[in-house]
Amino acid sequence: MKKIKLTISLLAVSMLLFVSCNGEKKQDVKETKTEAAPLGKGQSAVSDNVSEANALQVAKSLDDFKTLVVAIETAGVEDAVVNAGPLTIFAPVNSAFDKLPEGTVETLLKPENKAKLAYILTNHVAPANYPIKQLKKEAKKGRKLYMASGKYLVVENKDGDIYVGGTKILKTVKVSNGWIHVIGDVLVPAE
Repeated sequence: MKKIKLTISLLAVSMLLFVSCNGEKKQDVKETKTEAAPLGKGQSAVSDNVSEANALQVAKSLDDFKTLVVAIETAGVEDAVVNAGPLTIFAPVNSAFDKLPEGTVETLLKPENKAKLAYILTNHVAPANYPIKQLKKEAKKGRKLYMASGKYLVVENKDGDIYVGGTKILKTVKVSNGWIHVIGDVLVPAE
């Protein structure tokens, strides 16, 4: 009986010490701020101060992609560009849009052309992980990339430079949800 009382007493003291020590324990937690998306908005409207930048956030931060960002927002495909991925985005710079026939960009940005603009933009997104090293392997094997538009783009290695859909990749940037490959042309799919 004494052993049982002693065991119960030791358990009670241990529990008391555990609870009192645990109560004093303070954790250094970094405060994060997350803003929920407004009603009716998707993932692209969520912002926080701790996550790495996704493809859309990077594009918005660079002047070279102002036209692309306007097109993405006008077409309403922001959420597709910020999803968890991995995604590979072939991002045309402003001057790429300038190469299109006069009036093309203005026409595509009209509300009645939203679906056509979205189709063109999804032709710049591969729903897969294609860092430059992988693109070189795909080119060597003679493969085509499946794009979110449902079309395929040829990958080629020409004198050590990688081309997708006939346009040269100028620069590559790693983002939280995949890769951005900067290109100098708009990849307009053949109808």
